Amino acid sequence: MDFLDLPAVKTARGTVHLPGSKSISNRVLLLAALADGATEIRDVLVSDDTARMLDALQTLGVSIVKANDKVYRIQGISGHFPLKFPVGEASLFLGNAGTAFRPLTAVLALAVGSYRLSGTPRMHERPIGDLVDALRQLGADITYLGNVGFPPLEIKPAHIRASNIAVRGDVSSQFLTGLLMAMPFCAPDSNQEQVITVAGELISRPYIELTIALMARFGMHVEHENWRRFTVCAGKRYRSPGEIFVEGDASSASYFLAAGAIGAGPVRVEGIGRDSLQGDVHFADALIKMGARITPGANWVEARAPASGYLQAIDLDCNHIPDAAMTLAVTALFAKGTTVLRNIASWRVKETDRLAAMATELRKLGAAVDEGADFLRITPPAGPLATHAVIDTYEDHRMAMCFSLASFGTPVRINDPNCVAKTFPDYFGQFSAIVQA
Repeated sequence: MDFLDLPAVKTARGTVHLPGSKSISNRVLLLAALADGATEIRDVLVSDDTARMLDALQTLGVSIVKANDKVYRIQGISGHFPLKFPVGEASLFLGNAGTAFRPLTAVLALAVGSYRLSGTPRMHERPIGDLVDALRQLGADITYLGNVGFPPLEIKPAHIRASNIAVRGDVSSQFLTGLLMAMPFCAPDSNQEQVITVAGELISRPYIELTIALMARFGMHVEHENWRRFTVCAGKRYRSPGEIFVEGDASSASYFLAAGAIGAGPVRVEGIGRDSLQGDVHFADALIKMGARITPGANWVEARAPASGYLQAIDLDCNHIPDAAMTLAVTALFAKGTTVLRNIASWRVKETDRLAAMATELRKLGAAVDEGADFLRITPPAGPLATHAVIDTYEDHRMAMCFSLASFGTPVRINDPNCVAKTFPDYFGQFSAIVQA
């Protein structure tokens, strides 16, 4: 459908079982494909982004059996130096899935084969030059097929050599994730230590912690010094853990937790808990700062509105929750005072320029918004939200999901609601099930 009209609602109450994490699903799918042995992966996210990874792996000749919608059995290729996939020449279309495009670029650049990687027009606007520069330090042969520094890419067989490399950390953590996952394939000797040095600030560190934790599940250990210098042993093989479960998506949890904080609650999300691997689970801490009442469990988190009934504005460095911070921007419409979200420059190179898009759409609802290079300052309107706002989503799933929360103040129209298929196809059905007029 072209648009979805959401009526004004007042309260939220209920339980939501989260879909699988996109970040975990795509990492585990690739690691399982590279590993020695078969891996059964349960609770895989069913979405466009994971479909792109699965399609790519099957095109590369990886054996994948679908047991049901959320369970896949992958026979790994027992990857080792020199890395070879069953199919040595292929063209891969990866949509707008950064969690597929960046790691696959790194792995295929160190493989013996000829590959072309392309995506949507927006994917071709998202930078990849820092990753390519780092891979070229290892001898990779990568050619830009369009604008320099951006996809699409052509990768050809090259003489890969062990070498300590450096990569910028302030554009996308996915560059470092891809390099870490690929490092075992750059040398034949398991005693050869590969060192990656991060230049500049490392943004979105929790996503790197996630990558390292999942690599460890497949028997590959990464050492680091103050998150600046990372060491991986080359020449080792990933080993299948046999079975692995995908956590619920912590970024998706943020919309429902915010709904509970805005709309009285309680709203409980199941699939993540106090020991979650994902950084966005700390979105709940931001809600606590705003006054919300949060109760965590082993595999669930519950949110209620403040006892006072009013959320309070916050001033927060959001480097540790870059995706969930978008939810805070809309939650700020229901908080007393001016909310400032800092250290979010990475928003500009996501599915859209999220800083500009968020500022534009918040203003439609009557908010005063100051958009900086790496921050947003948001003051809600003194009175009710502007009525009958039409929210553009810029082909960005998170814009659509975030702005559903505006319906706690006014009816809203969400343009292109189907963009949520990227990570959460049933989002609006789940949202409507917990809200009441």
